[in-house]
Amino acid sequence: MELNSRAPSGPLEKKWSNHRFSNKLVNPANRRKFSVIVVGTGLAGASASATLAEQGYQVKTFCIQDSPRRAHSIAAQGGINAAKNYQNDGDSIHRLFYDTIKGGDFRAREANVYRLAEVSNQIIDQCVAQGVPFAREYGGTLANRSFGGAQVSRTFYARGQTGQQLLLGAYGALSRQIHSGRVTMYTRREMMDVVIVEGRARGITVRNIMTGEIESHSADAVILATGGYGNVYFLSTNAMASNVTAAWRAHKRGAGFANPSFVQIHPTCIPVHGDYQSKLTLMSESLRNDGRVWVPKTKGDTRKPADIPEADREYYLENKYPSFGNLVPRDVASRNAKEQCDLGKGVGSTGLAVYLDFAEAIKRDGKETIYKKYGNLFQMYEKITDSDPMVEPMMIYPAVHYTMGGLWVDYDLMTTIPGLFAIGECNFSDHGANRLGASALMQGLADGYFVIATSIAHYLGTNKFNKVSEHEPSFIESKRWVEDRISKILKNSVGGPAGKFTVDEIHKELGRLMWDNCGMARNKAGLESALSQLPKIRQKFWDSVYLPGTNKEINQSLERAGRVADFLEFAEIMIRDALAREESCGCHLREESQTEENEAKRDDANFSHVSVWEHVGEGEEPVMHKEQLVFEYVTPSQRSYK
Repeated sequence: MELNSRAPSGPLEKKWSNHRFSNKLVNPANRRKFSVIVVGTGLAGASASATLAEQGYQVKTFCIQDSPRRAHSIAAQGGINAAKNYQNDGDSIHRLFYDTIKGGDFRAREANVYRLAEVSNQIIDQCVAQGVPFAREYGGTLANRSFGGAQVSRTFYARGQTGQQLLLGAYGALSRQIHSGRVTMYTRREMMDVVIVEGRARGITVRNIMTGEIESHSADAVILATGGYGNVYFLSTNAMASNVTAAWRAHKRGAGFANPSFVQIHPTCIPVHGDYQSKLTLMSESLRNDGRVWVPKTKGDTRKPADIPEADREYYLENKYPSFGNLVPRDVASRNAKEQCDLGKGVGSTGLAVYLDFAEAIKRDGKETIYKKYGNLFQMYEKITDSDPMVEPMMIYPAVHYTMGGLWVDYDLMTTIPGLFAIGECNFSDHGANRLGASALMQGLADGYFVIATSIAHYLGTNKFNKVSEHEPSFIESKRWVEDRISKILKNSVGGPAGKFTVDEIHKELGRLMWDNCGMARNKAGLESALSQLPKIRQKFWDSVYLPGTNKEINQSLERAGRVADFLEFAEIMIRDALAREESCGCHLREESQTEENEAKRDDANFSHVSVWEHVGEGEEPVMHKEQLVFEYVTPSQRSYK
């Protein structure tokens, strides 16, 4: 497997502009001759579809939901970063680049991260022009707030609904292109396979969720914008439909999968409260701007928070990290919350929660000001927990939120399969081992609005394309493979459910295995144990899962079963990746690799690389390749937020 990053040479700040100038272009009159498939309609997918269609390409866009605007990006709350430096507090493109690459524990490519910081300002201009209602100051300028891992205010926001408002902007742009006929929208379709013709991605096979029909679609290039795989843990903040299937099928067709064990654990989620939850709820990181995190100083203190005096409270983040306080990055905040709970200082009925307290902020700024900032988040918390954060502290605990791993891509966002691109959370490229808050929306829109069009033009402009038909052998073979797999999943659905298991029961078992052994903290023994247990769960699925209904109708059990079958396969390279990476970095904490102060300890000499996994055949052990990371403009150092 060749791993050529194709990162441009030359000065860091000139790489992107030089690269754009050197790339081939497609004459506007010729663009209509090319067709592009985009899978996914979150921020990356919707913005890419709209941009490519606006330029004149014929675009086919696919999504699982009944409407593009129901993509998971809509759940993002806190904000989007950009180096506008409105506050004149020392921000710059270079500082955003440095904070991002440091926050990711020096496990990302310099060129990609600098480009991300560079185009961040264009994103804000684009979104304002679209009418996205960012919060504004009294004088009319856009408001900013601070987020974890940064000492400047660079996060633009629309109350606690930033993802929703940005997605509506992209959805509006996409709708315009649908209306113009340049985008053909296919809703309620799930991608089941990538079709390769003569070594290039030339189409996809999808299942119509409403009718069960298996469809083939061809194009000159394919773009995956299908999000992350956090639901491998069963409980996560991801939408229920978020899955790894599209990326996993691309992997099995030859696309390398990079850093699969890099999973972000978000520190401010509503804690697990029972055995029957199907997902967890995120509370925005922006809450840590004014909320103070604490636990009782004494182990086992079960008094109500209001009854615990200041002298008996442990503000562990403020005490341990005086420079950043409650705004330490997500991995640091998550690990410290777990540490306090492991010490027996956790609160709530399970002991797996810490307090996020707004009492001081309310006293300082007044109820009205705090409510204006976080009102909708407070309402959401109250509806779920029946507790008012204006009166008593929130209870929060870390939960799986985002995946930094994904399909390996070069600087042009192309996978190791020519003609197959991956954008947004679906690729691995910009966040290293840990994503800073408010950077996910930035990457999704950077890829979709500003990067992919250059890459697609170069790819289409430098290759010759024969017309392909959906009746060609590659499409027929892919369709048959998908139908056979569905038949295999349904084979146990005769004879009733007695003695069999539901999809969710097996998914929960997989989730517990992953959380306990490949979650917030990992060690060699646990990972090896998980690797030995995984085949048994996988076999149990194929032998005993029961699915009601058929494949010729709406069948949510069948949809979930297909996704869980892929999670069961994918989990293996997650565990193998975590096992091979014997250092701690970002959210990936190996318990054997810690400093004397229990901070994550990196090993640059041996692990300053991207680990890329290659599928070499069913039943064969996957092969790991390495892309060595080179740092010319930053010097990797032990991260410190003290």
